[in-house]
Amino acid sequence: MKIAVIGAGIIGVSIAAEAAARGAEVTLIDKNAPGSGTSSTSYAWVNSNGKEPVGYYELNRAGLEAHHRLAGTGADWFRPTGHIELAATPEHANELQHRLERLVQLGYEAAGISSSTANELVPDLIVPEDCSAAVYFPHEAHCYPTLYIRHQLQRAKQLGVRLRIGANVESFEEMTDGVNVSLSDGSNIVVDHVISAVGRWTNDITAAAGLGPVVAEYQEPGDVTVGYLAVTNPLPVAIDRMLTSPKLNIRPDGGGRLLLQALDLDVTATVGSVPALESDLAKEFIDRLQHILKNTENAQITELHVGVRAMPADGQSVIGAVPSRPWLYLVATHSGVTLAPFLGSAVAAEVFDEPEPLFDSFRPTRLLDSYPHQVLAAPRQPGQQ
Repeated sequence: MKIAVIGAGIIGVSIAAEAAARGAEVTLIDKNAPGSGTSSTSYAWVNSNGKEPVGYYELNRAGLEAHHRLAGTGADWFRPTGHIELAATPEHANELQHRLERLVQLGYEAAGISSSTANELVPDLIVPEDCSAAVYFPHEAHCYPTLYIRHQLQRAKQLGVRLRIGANVESFEEMTDGVNVSLSDGSNIVVDHVISAVGRWTNDITAAAGLGPVVAEYQEPGDVTVGYLAVTNPLPVAIDRMLTSPKLNIRPDGGGRLLLQALDLDVTATVGSVPALESDLAKEFIDRLQHILKNTENAQITELHVGVRAMPADGQSVIGAVPSRPWLYLVATHSGVTLAPFLGSAVAAEVFDEPEPLFDSFRPTRLLDSYPHQVLAAPRQPGQQ
């Protein structure tokens, strides 16, 4: 079986490696360097926290468990150190309590904790005076996408996957013996199956196949497709797990650096426009950081990014073959980092005619047949991302 996987991000490299492990002849195609797209600007929180409906929760839970299995006893790309969420407003505290009760009923590891326990878990935490609730999610993790991609890419190469970097897919032509994939460098590849794992560029692939869109496109600053990420200089801060606080989300980013996210600040995020490191936005990130963690007096923002999310038009994942184009399989999801190792094995299995029941609610036909035009609400409150 010959397979072309388009997109060498965290999902694409996972699928390519797993398909090759099953004996397929795989070509992995990307217009840019592996991992340079959406995977490079992800907060990379591995979880099934607050996922609705139940089918989406179960899908993400499968991804979380797949990460733990793949990492085994240790992997440099996976940090299973848990996650703490603090609430300061009555609305957030109430929502957090309801979410905790639901997750416990579903068998998810979560427990309410005291402020003192939160301080034990994050020694440099400054607990907000108005903190009214705290929950610990010990099984959750964060991931370093570039290191994960390196791991899967090395594995893929060992399994014989061929890389075609620097070329766009321009068109598809159905043939009696498969489908001809035409690339922008003038070359062609004839394969039995095409698996699209290009995320936010999925509409380009569906258009090339003569189909309609399935993912949301950027429309205006602050919409659901965009968000800021800030990286600090190395700091002597005692924090080794993820922290969701009333005004700032924080996780370690390696070498003492911290990765920061503030959903309410995303209202000004604009594709192609990154604020300066001396901007008011950067100063606001630092101010919030210094109010939540000790030993941050010398903190500086060294990188600012505008991440562009791969967001299906109805907010739910797109996973599956296209009945009218049986050679084409689409994968697009906002939960790419969490789902990557599970999608790798399960998508490869489906291409080899082993259906995955967890995908049944996420088939692309629902959007190809009836594309929704409502505007998805952007996440603005802690825990909503």
